[in-house]
Amino acid sequence: MKKVVSVALIALGLLFSGATFADANSLVSTSPTAGQSLEAAPSAVTITTELPLMDTGNEVVVTDPSGIRVDDGTLTIADKVAVVGLKNFVRSGIYTVTYTLLSENDVPLTGTYTFNFAEPTVMATVAPTPSKSPTPSGNNAGTTVFVLGLLLAALVVTFALARYARKIYSER
Repeated sequence: MKKVVSVALIALGLLFSGATFADANSLVSTSPTAGQSLEAAPSAVTITTELPLMDTGNEVVVTDPSGIRVDDGTLTIADKVAVVGLKNFVRSGIYTVTYTLLSENDVPLTGTYTFNFAEPTVMATVAPTPSKSPTPSGNNAGTTVFVLGLLLAALVVTFALARYARKIYSER
């Protein structure tokens, strides 16, 4: 009985002493996310992990619905983030991301996930039809009379101002 109590006390002591266990690396986020349906093709796949990644030994492969590799092979590692560039997508369907990511003193983080690329449907555009702009009728008598009336009024005002100015200067 003393042995059982002592083992239990040692276990409780370790539990509350702050001893930590090794953390295993895990995914924090992905872009595009697993199961996401996209209408615009992504330019890269981004995987973020919980622990910092090593600079070498990592692999991220993206394949199209027929199994053809569509990543461009440029894998960039920045601390906890792995980014692989993508080629242009040519077909709709389920794309698969397979990854093997290494962090120091940890087992490789491996897995797969999928996302859907649904190419937008092409909508037929209607060609614009030229509309006929109204042509002037050539009968602008009202406008002509108005402009001539304004011109005549301007001449009368100019003549009246000239006579007034002459009268003022001749008196001095």
